[in-house]
Amino acid sequence: VGAKIPKGVLLIGPPGTGKTLLARAIAGEAGVPFFSMAASEFVEMFVGVGASRVRDLFRKAKAKAPCIIFIDEIDAVGRQRGAGIGGGNDEREQTLNQLLTEMDGFADNSGVILLAATNRPDVLDTALMRPGRFDRRITIDLPDRRGREAILAVHARSRPLAAAVSLSAWASRTPGFSGADLANLLNEAAILTARHHLAEIDDGAMAGALERITMGLAAAPLQDSAKKRLIAYHEVGHALLATLVPHADPLDKVTLLPRAGGVGGFARMVPDEEILDSGLISKAYLQARLVVALGGRAAELVVFGAGEVTQGASGDLDLVTRISREMVTRYGFSSLGPVALEGDGTEVFLGRDWLRSEPPYSRETGNRIDVLVRELAATALEQAVALLEPRRPLIDELVDLLIRDETIEGDAFRAVVARADGTSPNDGASIASLEPTGKADVQATQVGV
Repeated sequence: VGAKIPKGVLLIGPPGTGKTLLARAIAGEAGVPFFSMAASEFVEMFVGVGASRVRDLFRKAKAKAPCIIFIDEIDAVGRQRGAGIGGGNDEREQTLNQLLTEMDGFADNSGVILLAATNRPDVLDTALMRPGRFDRRITIDLPDRRGREAILAVHARSRPLAAAVSLSAWASRTPGFSGADLANLLNEAAILTARHHLAEIDDGAMAGALERITMGLAAAPLQDSAKKRLIAYHEVGHALLATLVPHADPLDKVTLLPRAGGVGGFARMVPDEEILDSGLISKAYLQARLVVALGGRAAELVVFGAGEVTQGASGDLDLVTRISREMVTRYGFSSLGPVALEGDGTEVFLGRDWLRSEPPYSRETGNRIDVLVRELAATALEQAVALLEPRRPLIDELVDLLIRDETIEGDAFRAVVARADGTSPNDGASIASLEPTGKADVQATQVGV
């Protein structure tokens, strides 16, 4: 019916999702000659070497046609042209021009299919992405829960896994993990198992590996009782609000066991997998994240007073500022209306932002953005304090329990809250709308001091 085979296939996806592994699978199953090289091998300091290597590669491929050429990390030579300051006679550009000509130029190269992989499609030249060159763009995204379970099963074949370990449960506990992350999870669990002289990888080793990957290496336990109690109040504030606030990510565990890098303790939440898979984030979910992220600062205010708060919430404040600004400038979740005033930042090397020193909105609009961001953060802190103040006895009980046990799992934490609060978790409290109130002077899934 006149259809033609696409000449170029571009694999796009985050790092670690298996783009190069798919290319290796194609090499083994295609049944035709397969040429493979990295894009960085084309680029040299000597002028013309890169273009010459491209010509040689396609000359060999045409002699073996039909065949497949695979170029890994093609963004090394395929970046947007015209970014050079003071001229475009750059070796990388000459290499890209030769590649464009070989893919779809004056001479015919029928029988040669070009396969490429990149995790930076935003920086590729538009001429490289047009129909006739890379016709097919295949997105290799992060795996869903069933995909993670299958990937864990592949890596578990060569390791002695205890019968009690449920790969399905661990797939549910690792949303957002790539294939490389999951392989690393099982490898770290195997290392911990060998270190403890055990014969099988159990749930304890898996949990230790997950914490090592997400939070860093374990440090020596805290000995200072005053500091330990202060951190306990901070982390219980996060954990209690994650349990009380509707739309918040559920609590996985809260612990006082420190981690390398200055993390004295942390409350870890499990991101909502439906949100990760769909990519659709609601206003209520972002409002809940603001309140939970400010739980540590709110607990310090309730327990110690405004004069005794610490800098432990600095990372939380960074998160709150970023979320609040995105709500105002990107998602239209404010009184400024349904407008996108800022976008993803572009890289300087593309040559597009050298001369743009001012934002694409007026100074008055910028002032309003700053005010609305501050008001969103202040209102979230007010809501967090309002939820924690009447529950001071519960906070003290949870802090004593955390200091005694050092770690409380999410289910046990929710059971204590439900018993003391007389409500079921995430049903007994509600947060008012985080619309600005005019008081401007007042997860992240993992937060820590």
